[in-house]
This record gives sequence, structure tokens and C-alpha cells, in this order.
Amino acid sequence: MRYTILTIILMAVSISFSQEAKTDVTTYYFIRHGEKDMVGPSDKNPHLSHEGLARAKSWSSILKDIAFDAIYSTDYHRTRETATPISNTTKIPITLYDVAEVLNHIDGFKNATKGKTVLVVGHSNTNHDFVNAIINQNKYPEIDESNYGTLFIITIIGENITDQLLTIN
Repeated sequence: MRYTILTIILMAVSISFSQEAKTDVTTYYFIRHGEKDMVGPSDKNPHLSHEGLARAKSWSSILKDIAFDAIYSTDYHRTRETATPISNTTKIPITLYDVAEVLNHIDGFKNATKGKTVLVVGHSNTNHDFVNAIINQNKYPEIDESNYGTLFIITIIGENITDQLLTIN
């Protein structure tokens, strides 16, 4: 009887530790919005072009097996339109963010997303800053304006941070 109780206690402790370890893993996926419709070059908030809409659908297909807990997008047509197919597939609403605000409160963002798998849809001139702030390094430069296939993946387990940069075209 004593061994049965000890076994049950050990199993409960083991389950507790494994659940704690699981929630301690945070993963961020950063993508840039798809190609912009440049019909009106002076338009500061263009929609996606046909190519951009196709890329948004492609990102949805590429990321389909990732169990996102949250999807973040800046409040521009092109970023929201890039995030929408993924949001529709996962049934996760898009949370709008302001880059400057998040960068000024990066620890708050990290705490709010701790233990989650998060997609962030941003821009060529801001994703690198966001990624660098998350990893606490000045590692990545601005993305070239012609590159729409950049994928940053950051995983945080406890105090250990790993990051990788992929280009998917």
C-alpha cells in the first residue's frame, strides 16, 4: 500500500513538473506582410496586391500545423490582410499592436505572452527591432524592402533564448 501511495505521489509531482515546464516555453514567429498594392505610391496604408494575398495564403499553409495562442498585427491593411488567413484557419482573433509602444514596454509584452506560441505580423523596418528586443541583442539588421519571405523563430525556455532566421519564398 505504501508503494502505491508513493507511486501516486511521484506521478502527481511528475505531472506537475511537466505541466510547469510546458507553460515555460514561449515561441514567437515573426513574418513580414505580403507584397503591397503600389497602384497609389503615395498611399501610406495600401492593401495587399494579388501577389501579397497569395503570399498570405501561403503563410497560412506553411504555418498551419503550429498551435498559435495569439496573433499580433500592426494596424495597417497589409499586415491585417496577411494575418487574416491564419486567423481564419485557427479561429484566433488578431490583436493589434503599436510597434513603438511594444518596444517601450517589451518586458510587459514578454510577460503577457510567456508560455504561449505567438505569431507577429509586421514590417521590413520594424520586425528586426522587435526580434532584437525579444532576444536582448542587436543581432538582426532591417529586412530588405524586396524580401517578403523572412521568418524569424524565437524560442524561450526559462532563461535560454534561441533564434533563427529563415527565408521562405
